[in-house]
Amino acid sequence: MPRLEDFTFDLPEELIAQEPAPSRDGARLMVLDRGRCTIAVQEFSGIVQQFRRGDLLVVNDTRVIPARLEATKESGGRIEILLARRQPGSDEIWSCLTKSSKPPRVGSRLFFARGGTATVLPGGEPPQRVVRFEVGGEFLPWLEETGELPLPPYIRRVPTSADRTRYQTVFARTDGAVAAPTAALHFSDGILGQLREAGVEICSLTLHVGIGTFLPVRVDDLRDHRMHSEVFAIGVETAAAVNRAKREGRRVIAVGTTTTRTLEAATDANGQVWSGDGETDLFIRPGFPFRVVDALVTNFHLPRSTLLVLVAAFAGRELVLEAYRQAVRERFRFFSYGDCMLIL
Repeated sequence: MPRLEDFTFDLPEELIAQEPAPSRDGARLMVLDRGRCTIAVQEFSGIVQQFRRGDLLVVNDTRVIPARLEATKESGGRIEILLARRQPGSDEIWSCLTKSSKPPRVGSRLFFARGGTATVLPGGEPPQRVVRFEVGGEFLPWLEETGELPLPPYIRRVPTSADRTRYQTVFARTDGAVAAPTAALHFSDGILGQLREAGVEICSLTLHVGIGTFLPVRVDDLRDHRMHSEVFAIGVETAAAVNRAKREGRRVIAVGTTTTRTLEAATDANGQVWSGDGETDLFIRPGFPFRVVDALVTNFHLPRSTLLVLVAAFAGRELVLEAYRQAVRERFRFFSYGDCMLIL
């Protein structure tokens, strides 16, 4: 029975990366070989050497929106709003997390310094509240001007203009995430070009990373944990490419835990990935039968997190924890802006 306490490790705080590497592909890469139970270290810029002709690389093309907002309540008090999820059928109504001295009441209005207001609506599953924005025009352009990029709480600094570029992947296309699919931050246009020249096929899907990535696991028995649901979309061409690769015995390599969850959630009883829109609260933990993903590119994750549990389910808990201990000894950089791991 997997328990949360089985997925922890000692991490010195100074190893939590506060800034990205000077270049996207300038991080270190730890390579785990599950079959040989080996751990090797190299530069991420050499990752192309780990691929084979015919491999299929699947990436998440979600784009992080500037989802953190500051407003003033009718009382004059300050309130911070973190957009969590757009309500179906409306760009202006969102489930949000709020932070203020006193929680806003249903019906209360919020005011933004750059123009626009918001009203707190009934509903919302605690700790979330439903908020309707009134901005006098299209919502997303207003948000781009008004909002702030929601860097993770363990990055203890104010976001800069550079984060607007570096906290997005080079294939970010579809607005909607409140956190980046961070393993993909390492891929540069140059690396992608080298992969294509090496005969690697590349396709994309979309999963909008939600607030669950910020929230801690509060139960020790992992069977009791419930993931926040996240929306995804898989195009016809991507589904066909994945199914063709599996049929032909070629490796499917997922970039990130978000891509992994999406592919495994969208697989039917016959092992076929389906196309279309959906949502998933899939929690991958040890014992999960992976049916699609053959290799995984991922960052180094928080202790006692669902992301670490997923990686351990894929590679084996003992191998993963030994790799993390080695990463600490060798002063790897951790979390969103940190170094990277490839699991074969």
